[in-house]
Amino acid sequence: MRITSKGQVTIPADIRERAGLLPHTEVNFEFDGKVVRIVRAKPRKQDGRGARLVAHLRGRGDVTLSTDAFMALTRGD
Repeated sequence: MRITSKGQVTIPADIRERAGLLPHTEVNFEFDGKVVRIVRAKPRKQDGRGARLVAHLRGRGDVTLSTDAFMALTRGD
């Protein structure tokens, strides 16, 4: 593995999968004087996977329903 001129490195797919490092996962770097470790950052309450998904989808709907019409559909009215 080689570090690019921008200081970037690709984490191999099998390691990302085993570590559960999905796209947009926040990580921290730890250095003990000899070894650099990449560890998953503790998620902030608002930065959970669900919050990221909602943020990504916000404003992408193309159906124009009023709240009352939407509620009628969900209730089967």
